[in-house]
Amino acid sequence: MHRRLFLSAATAGILSVPRSMVHDAGADGVGSTAAGINLPVRFSLNTSTIRGQNLSIPEQVAVTAEAGYDGIEPWIRDVQKYVEGGGDPADLRKRIADAGLTVESAIGFAQWIVDDDSARQAGLDEARRDMELVKSIGGTRIAAPPIGAHRPKPGDPPPPSLPVIAQRYRALLELGAEIGVTPMLELWGFSPVLGTLGELAYVSAGAMHPDACVLPDFYHIYKGGNDFAGLGMIEASRMPVFHINDYPATPALSEIGDKDRVFPGDGVCPLPRIIRGLIDHGFAGTFSLELFNPHYYQRDALAVATEGLQKSRAVVRAAMQL
Repeated sequence: MHRRLFLSAATAGILSVPRSMVHDAGADGVGSTAAGINLPVRFSLNTSTIRGQNLSIPEQVAVTAEAGYDGIEPWIRDVQKYVEGGGDPADLRKRIADAGLTVESAIGFAQWIVDDDSARQAGLDEARRDMELVKSIGGTRIAAPPIGAHRPKPGDPPPPSLPVIAQRYRALLELGAEIGVTPMLELWGFSPVLGTLGELAYVSAGAMHPDACVLPDFYHIYKGGNDFAGLGMIEASRMPVFHINDYPATPALSEIGDKDRVFPGDGVCPLPRIIRGLIDHGFAGTFSLELFNPHYYQRDALAVATEGLQKSRAVVRAAMQL
């Protein structure tokens, strides 16, 4: 369905979700009534959260399913390793489906955005391979971060302009449409491009493609110096996946990094208030838990995944009680 990126005030009112219609996912998954309410969102595990435990992709699937998630967001490199070791993508697809999971997204790092023509073509070729791999395991979406333009070195030329990035995102979307996998424009708060919600909205709208969509992240919205109110300007259906996490009061914004992310509710982000606003504006997508915390890597993977899901559900339940 083709929908405009920006919400008008009238649309925002129409999309408001009455509390009586909201579902809460209990311990047995979406739609259960274990906690008295039902939640209108799904929960996925981005496997970065248990990356430090060095599990194979089949083991990651098993942990994700046992913890009770609805979906999984694997990293392309882990799927590639599985295939290079003799694994069959069709077998992995069946394993995921048999576990009751869906592939909500996947994390790849193709350099689709860079200025150098040959490097960008190589990036699009890599993106094609990544998307085909995602498709082969049952996925229909992949992250599209500003890799290659996110950390300029001293003396580098300025990053590409937003209109140019929009054209390049359109090219990536057209490639995805051929394959059947949609690249979601990913926010990276530390990046000089696609580091703010305004840039994310500009590029996704400027691509002028019906499949354009975005992949926000609570930590990256904070890291980019954004105001969370800006989320109200992005149409809910254009956010199929949203990375959920939290961040502490220290280190300071200028020093905080990926490794400092914590479980939802364990930091200072006002998650219930923000999530309530998202749902009132029609968000019914997937919250995918994405963490890189080295302390969690020292723990049992299933324990980490389970606690992450419990705390993700808890902040959404709190949101629905506001």
